[in-house]
Amino acid sequence: MGKKPEKKRKKFPDPLETTMSLGDHLEELRARLILAILGLVIGTVICIAFGRRIIHFIERPYLLEMRKHLRVKAEASVKDNKTADPSAYVMEAFYTNLLDALAVDPNAPGIDPNAVKFAHKIYLETKAKLTKDPNYVEIAVDAASSMMEHDLIAIAPADPFIAYMKITLIAGLILSSPWVFYHLWMFVGAGLYEHERKYVHTAVPFSTVLFVTGSLFFLFVIARLCLRFFLTFGDLIGVSANWTFDKYISFVTMLMLVFGLAFQTPIAIFVLNRTGLVSIESFKKSRKYVVVAVFFIAAVATPPDVVSQIALAIPLYALFELGLLLSWLSIRKEKLRETAK
Repeated sequence: MGKKPEKKRKKFPDPLETTMSLGDHLEELRARLILAILGLVIGTVICIAFGRRIIHFIERPYLLEMRKHLRVKAEASVKDNKTADPSAYVMEAFYTNLLDALAVDPNAPGIDPNAVKFAHKIYLETKAKLTKDPNYVEIAVDAASSMMEHDLIAIAPADPFIAYMKITLIAGLILSSPWVFYHLWMFVGAGLYEHERKYVHTAVPFSTVLFVTGSLFFLFVIARLCLRFFLTFGDLIGVSANWTFDKYISFVTMLMLVFGLAFQTPIAIFVLNRTGLVSIESFKKSRKYVVVAVFFIAAVATPPDVVSQIALAIPLYALFELGLLLSWLSIRKEKLRETAK
């Protein structure tokens, strides 16, 4: 009989034994933040060494969509001028520009007239073969799209450096996310009862996976959809895309962070429910308010365009429902375990 109360106190300790003062909470927060920031700094320093590769990685959605967009424009341009020979035009321009450049360059070697005649003969024979080939227009499309500007530009001296630091910072956060989330959740767990802390320990790996998944989900899926919309809309209103490196990197890194944090929704709901703070019934009753809140958060957290807002709002609500499902499965598992006993 004497051991039962002791076991009960061990499983459900007296609140006075686990209650922390405000000063204790602030000290715990300070210590955890210092350790988390230290890990972030180390991760960022490591990523600085691989900054160039990371830049190419983050630029990939832009380059893929821009090349696709420019090719569509080039195809439309060729179709609009059906009477011309676009492939031959490109070759003629290249041939003429080359001769003109050699003629005005004082350091250029002397041009043999026979070589000029030979080059022109090759051009005429190639042109004749191309015009008989039903697929020759493809060469014109490739040439036209390759001549269009598509590189990101910098309009201020410090823009490349600032963008570079943004890239390495978000990459460093992704790299150090296990360490960062561990200390953030340990701070949360410090204010919980001992029997509730097991949910916090469960949340750490899932938080890391969801953060990385959310960031990469935006980069590989949502970013391309947003860029495609922006490029198409620009054409509709007659505006050519000539984006700066800093603006593009700011757009991508900000939304990678937003999506990474938004993907924490299931874990937050699971922990709130399993620690007894909010019941599943309360979450279900508040669904209509959650929808409004989701779109409000999406409007505040994303740039002022409909595509980005919807692209965040839909996954965010789906993650809310996923959190409810995980909580329900956990409760059901506990009930089955109790029934089996």
